[in-house]
Amino acid sequence: MDRDRGEGRDGNGGPATGTEDGSVEETPQSAAAGDAVPRVLHSFVDAIPTPTLACDPETHAIRAANAPAADLLGRDRGTLTLMGLSDLGEGVATVDGDPIDAAGGGDPIDAAVDAASDADGVARVEWSVGAAPRRRLELACHETTIAERTWLIAGLTDVTDRVTAEEGLRSQLRVVDAIAATIPAALFQCTAGGTLSRWNDRLTADTGYGDEELSETALTSLFDEESRDAVAETLRSVYRRGTGAECEATLLTRSGERVPYRLSLGPVTDGDEVVGAVGVGEDVTDASLREERLAVLTRVLRHNFRNDLNVVTGFTERAAAEVEDPAVVAELERVVDTAERLLRVGETSRRVERLLADRPTPRPTDLAGAVGEALASLPPELRERADVEVDVPDGITVSAIGYLAEAIAELVDNAIRHNDADRPAVSVTAAELPSESWTSLVIADDGQGIPPAERAVLTGEETPLEHASGLGLWYVNWIVTAAGGGFDIGESKAGGTRIEIELRTADGE
Repeated sequence: MDRDRGEGRDGNGGPATGTEDGSVEETPQSAAAGDAVPRVLHSFVDAIPTPTLACDPETHAIRAANAPAADLLGRDRGTLTLMGLSDLGEGVATVDGDPIDAAGGGDPIDAAVDAASDADGVARVEWSVGAAPRRRLELACHETTIAERTWLIAGLTDVTDRVTAEEGLRSQLRVVDAIAATIPAALFQCTAGGTLSRWNDRLTADTGYGDEELSETALTSLFDEESRDAVAETLRSVYRRGTGAECEATLLTRSGERVPYRLSLGPVTDGDEVVGAVGVGEDVTDASLREERLAVLTRVLRHNFRNDLNVVTGFTERAAAEVEDPAVVAELERVVDTAERLLRVGETSRRVERLLADRPTPRPTDLAGAVGEALASLPPELRERADVEVDVPDGITVSAIGYLAEAIAELVDNAIRHNDADRPAVSVTAAELPSESWTSLVIADDGQGIPPAERAVLTGEETPLEHASGLGLWYVNWIVTAAGGGFDIGESKAGGTRIEIELRTADGE
């Protein structure tokens, strides 16, 4: 390749002499080389505002370069006209990232440019330039005729930022794919139209469909007719509100099997616009069977438990009425008290079952209203035998689930029922904490305090023989923590029990 073009040129790399019609007067050296460059080619390249080179279409020797190209490549134009395209860089690839193989061990840039010469239009390739920091350039080549001769015009663009961003995105996608392959649940992405665009292997395993069958399939079509509307409404909710939503549905597999399925969906946004959705799907067959069997078992046990204890209570009360020995009467009354306590445990278990089945979400709740509702729900005979002092200011709104009144009632009930005083004293007080984002609700009494075994229920330190009696405290604890609150048991100033519930103040969330 003859690239000795340094002599006989002006400051712009053009020929030193020329005629008025745009042709050149060849020097003896350039005439011998047979590659004189017309002045109009330099004018053509200089008129282009972006980095541009003009090359010999056969040898790829650079014959003209404009100032933007010299700045981009870090070489003066005279030096560039002594070089060929293959001298500019390395690591050549198509714009899609595929490496270009040079036939016969030639230069890959030359191979890419030759491909451009054989094709209609523009061929684009990329290659790396410089040592540190390295830059990525895009070369767009096309042939054109200037001064009755064909020239290869190459436009240059610095695409380093774009390539760096794409590499970062590819790295993130690899991480996402690794996570998707690891999580034991179906992960998928939907377009704005509700069709599947990406998914992991777990979804193909759950549905029985291959990747080609799932591609651009509507998410709703994977479910049976009875639950399809619920899935569609969940999707619409995500797109319309831009927030997460979930539903229970029945997956209809490729083989026709019906699988209980739980879907959790969330929005994919571009600015303020929802452009798609991501979702997690979980086969809940085992959980559904377990919950169903436990529900049946609980109902049967609770029914038999209640009926048998009512029988025990009735016969014991009648026996106590017929007995004259005070010691025996006291023992029979203790039997009645124990049976009634077990009945209350059964009732609490029913409420716990309902709480776990509902899975309620926190909402703003008027604390004074919840306390009033709790006290009104107490049995009248229990409420009348105690002095209950209430100091809960109006206007305090806390974040709580809908069972807060039941939790307060459980604590006040315990404070009265398990108090040996002739007339138990119970206080219910509330105050917003200095942080202004939390509210403290305290129920205190003057009883004998909660036994250590009862407190151990909440710390997981109870023994197998002690755990049943703390079910009411568990119930309260679950209600409070379901809204992100805290629950603490201590000693009151009167020597009894002090239970503090901390709830987020709704305005401070």
